[in-house]
Amino acid sequence: MRRTLALALAAAAAAVTAVPGVSSATTPETVRWGPCPEDIASPRLECSTLQVPLDYRHPDGRRIEIAISRLASEKPSQRRGVLLTNPGGPGGAGLDYPALLAGSGLPQKVLDSYDVIGFDPRGVGRSTPVTCDLTPEQQARGNFPPYAHTSADVAREASYARTVAEQCATSRTAWMLPHTTTANTARDMDRIRVALGEPKLSYLGHSYGTQLGAVYATMFPERGDRIVLDSSLGPGGYDVTAMRSFARGMEDRFPDFAAFAAAHPEYGLGTTPEQVTAKFYDLAERLEAKPVQGVDGTLFRGLTFEYLYSDATLRLLAATWQALEEDQPLPKLPSSGNVENSMASRFSVICGDTRWPRKVRDYQRDVAVDRLRYPMLGGSTASIGPCAFWPHKRAEPPVRIGDRGPSNVLMAQNERDPGTPLAGARKLRHALGKRATMVTADQGGHGVYPFGTNTCANDAVTAFLTTGQRPPRDLACAAEPSE
Repeated sequence: MRRTLALALAAAAAAVTAVPGVSSATTPETVRWGPCPEDIASPRLECSTLQVPLDYRHPDGRRIEIAISRLASEKPSQRRGVLLTNPGGPGGAGLDYPALLAGSGLPQKVLDSYDVIGFDPRGVGRSTPVTCDLTPEQQARGNFPPYAHTSADVAREASYARTVAEQCATSRTAWMLPHTTTANTARDMDRIRVALGEPKLSYLGHSYGTQLGAVYATMFPERGDRIVLDSSLGPGGYDVTAMRSFARGMEDRFPDFAAFAAAHPEYGLGTTPEQVTAKFYDLAERLEAKPVQGVDGTLFRGLTFEYLYSDATLRLLAATWQALEEDQPLPKLPSSGNVENSMASRFSVICGDTRWPRKVRDYQRDVAVDRLRYPMLGGSTASIGPCAFWPHKRAEPPVRIGDRGPSNVLMAQNERDPGTPLAGARKLRHALGKRATMVTADQGGHGVYPFGTNTCANDAVTAFLTTGQRPPRDLACAAEPSE
């Protein structure tokens, strides 16, 4: 894919308590709000920068910058605190996310109740960024390995994956690698809380942002107020299991597109869902043999997967397929932003958070399984990537999500989510135990609130953020007619 995915856990008690209350040990500077960068076109959004420790074990050592933003409540009498947000990734910049949420329908009563806070996580965007010195060709390859049809394909990809890992490990920002982790980003979040003078923070995180929120809720259980996890990864976060689960997510979601395309015969992709499904495999095979307008089989699978993220892009997906089928000009693809930084920061987090299999044969085995189980994407997402060759050094073990802490988490989840399948969200729900309640919506796509159209699910999240009231038990919201 040309874009990073997504628009992708308590450390052992001794590890967590080894850095107790690090965020409040040294008070950060006072936040001084000012204008945002010119390319963030939201006149109400204000921006600032915080200095945080690179390594929280040495809080007085080297510092890095975290860029933050604020969409302030215009109703001071109704304001109850701050709502920190994260759009996902990892590698996703979030400085403009408060404005994006407001423009996407975040209810006025939520905007009145909170100062909505955005930030670029460490390593990303206008915070101190990381790089892997990825070439244009490497950037064009995106996040998915080429589809592996054989064990030899996996072995061939291993050489490329090793090269990328070595580039990251020898880049000019390699000093950041051991510290660009979800746990440290959670510590940065608590520094933001302290800098804003807030005793607690509420949180709305999407996709990978759910892992970040779950880690924060685990590391700082008494400092979270109302925590919303939307479109959740499993409790292991963005590990090899999550990478492989993309293939399951595509199989969960694709029937929605097949039904859409069959109901719109003007695209020429088939008049039944079965014919549309057959067209997918036909195009993938043809484009692997002979790319069209720069789109090969890997990019075709990646674009298809990406456009399944929203019902709003199903027409674009059908038009893209039609153009590839007829060798006509492709619809304009969305801008990808800083691909090099988003890919490099994604590698830094997912490879640094957890240990990935290091033997090629492990990936060959996984590909053989997933290629049969989830043939649309399994030969790609189960294949080998740079994490297999990541430097061994890690500052701490991953945070393990559990059920210790206040019951202040609401999960929101689409039933047919390609990026974070329902199966993984259910595992996180189980791990959180009494801390969480989950609302599921009978709809497809990645992201429930406020992007989806299911009023049952949206109303449940709004009620929680504004009143603190959650459904008394897990809630299944039925499908609603599309507008």
